[in-house]
Amino acid sequence: MRMSLSLRLFAALMLFAAAAPAFAEDEEVPYWASLRADEVNLRVGPAETYRIAWVYHRVGLPMKVLRRMEGWRLVQDPDGARGWMLARFLKRERGAIVRGTGLADMREKGDAAARLLWRLEPGVSGRLGDCADGWCRLDVNGHAGYAPESRLWGAGKP
Repeated sequence: MRMSLSLRLFAALMLFAAAAPAFAEDEEVPYWASLRADEVNLRVGPAETYRIAWVYHRVGLPMKVLRRMEGWRLVQDPDGARGWMLARFLKRERGAIVRGTGLADMREKGDAAARLLWRLEPGVSGRLGDCADGWCRLDVNGHAGYAPESRLWGAGKP
């Protein structure tokens, strides 16, 4: 009796361990990610044999992950370009990039009346923090403050 209980527990643990990678693959998409390396290829298909459509040279650039296929991710960049990227070049740390025309105010607090720290040009990117009441904490190379959520691509739901 004792042997069969141990055998059952072992079998259950083995089934759980085998299913764990499947659970990880079922992670909900879309989700936000950012580039882990300073040179990342965007390909037209999910394999290294596919043509390179674009090469990114910007660590932390936000990407929207739309689909998963084994070790590949179908992503969309801030300009709307879509393609396939190896998952190892993406990290789950959220980033954001300033969009729109004209300068975006970065304030000391998440309030339009708060002290102005800097003005950010479209294209500036940084590490995204929490967002509330239309403002998001943004860290641009150690210079942190709050920017309007409406001016940030990478904030909100993907």
